[in-house]
Amino acid sequence: MGEDQKGKRLKRIVFVTVGTTSFDALVRAMDTQAVREELRRRGYTDLLIQMGRGSYIPSKFSGEDGLVAVDYFTFSPTIADYLLSAELVISHAGSGSIFETLRLGKPLVVVVNEDLMDNHQSELADELAARKHLFCSRPQSLGQALRTMDLEALVPYSPGDARPVATHINKFLGFQAD
Repeated sequence: MGEDQKGKRLKRIVFVTVGTTSFDALVRAMDTQAVREELRRRGYTDLLIQMGRGSYIPSKFSGEDGLVAVDYFTFSPTIADYLLSAELVISHAGSGSIFETLRLGKPLVVVVNEDLMDNHQSELADELAARKHLFCSRPQSLGQALRTMDLEALVPYSPGDARPVATHINKFLGFQAD
C-alpha cells in the first residue's frame, strides 16, 4: 500500500451503508474473504460498514499483513463525512443514499435488497445503472460485480433542474410566478 511523505499508510476507504434498515445479506456479502481480497487487489485499504438495525455482526480486521482493515458501526447522525472520505461506496438502494453519493461524484455500487415487499428501489437502481451512473448488484453477485466493475466507464450524474416542473405545478394550482 502507498504511504504519504511522513511514512504513514495512505487509506483508500470503501464505505458500505444499509441506511436505517436491516440488510444483513449485504453485510454478510461484504464479510467474505473473496470480497475483501477483491477490494485489496483493487488497492483499497479500509472497509467501513454502517450496518443499521441488522443482527449480523461482520468480522473486524486490523489491516495488518496487507489485508483490508474492516470496521463497522450501527448508526450515525449523518453519513456525509463517511461518504466524503470514501474512494468507493457500496450502498443499499435507498434513493437518499444513492443521490447523496452521486452528487458527491463518488463511484457507487448499489446492492438491491430483494427481501423488500415493494421493490421500487430495484427500478431506480437498474435505471441509474443503465445510464451508467452506478453499478447495480444483488447480494449473491456482489463479488462478481466488484471483479468486473470498470470505474472509468461511469458517467457523472448531473441533477436535473426542477424549476420547470415547480413552475408548471404552481401555475396549475393557481399560484402566481415570482
